[in-house]
Amino acid sequence: MKLNILAIAAHPDDIELSCSGTLAVHKKLGYKIGILDLTKGELGSRGTIDIRQKESTKASEILQLDVRENLGFKDGFFKNDEEHQMALIAAIRKHRPDIILANAPNDRHPDHGRASLLVKDACFLSGLVKIETELKGIPQAPWRPKKIFNYIQDLYIEPHFILDISEEFDTKMKSIKAYESQFYSNTIDGPKTYIASEEFLKTVEYRNRMMGKKIGVKYGEGFLSLHNHIGLSDFSTIILPEFV
Repeated sequence: MKLNILAIAAHPDDIELSCSGTLAVHKKLGYKIGILDLTKGELGSRGTIDIRQKESTKASEILQLDVRENLGFKDGFFKNDEEHQMALIAAIRKHRPDIILANAPNDRHPDHGRASLLVKDACFLSGLVKIETELKGIPQAPWRPKKIFNYIQDLYIEPHFILDISEEFDTKMKSIKAYESQFYSNTIDGPKTYIASEEFLKTVEYRNRMMGKKIGVKYGEGFLSLHNHIGLSDFSTIILPEFV
């Protein structure tokens, strides 16, 4: 399926935590949206692969995704090498997204920065005619997304731009809470982890409130544009805080 936006993540729930509000905003605008998880998050201290798959399906329904796929790379150990690049190139050519959202270039979890570089390289290589891939035995045409934007994750990075998600913040939080095994719960037992603390989800809200404040709205999600500039045809869609 041809997608307008494909969000690529090292782990299930990366997207929900970081940029699901942005996906929900564009879904409401009629965009075709999808998520591509690179791993199944099998090294997570809480839950199992089967549980996380069910949670991922629930989150996908909340976000009304057009597509969600998992490449099954090895959690914690995937590499930015030819094997992984070729698998990702085939997925990019399959869905032909105009915009790709990728992991933060630097973050607490080493998979995130590694995934960011993998996506960057695969997007470029996907546009080369002499790199050949197939889908169900049929040769795929080259495809290079117009833009790659990196979402901001656990470590704070000053954004290059911020998208207003105020109307879809509740949808974002519902999609995050679909991952019941991963976050704090009075009913689900599991080892204490950084993201399973009672305060963690509050920090997600604080971050989105802070981003929103920067542009004069209630909630926002910040992004980086590391590989190219953002062009405007006019100023009509720019949101700025009231000038005082």
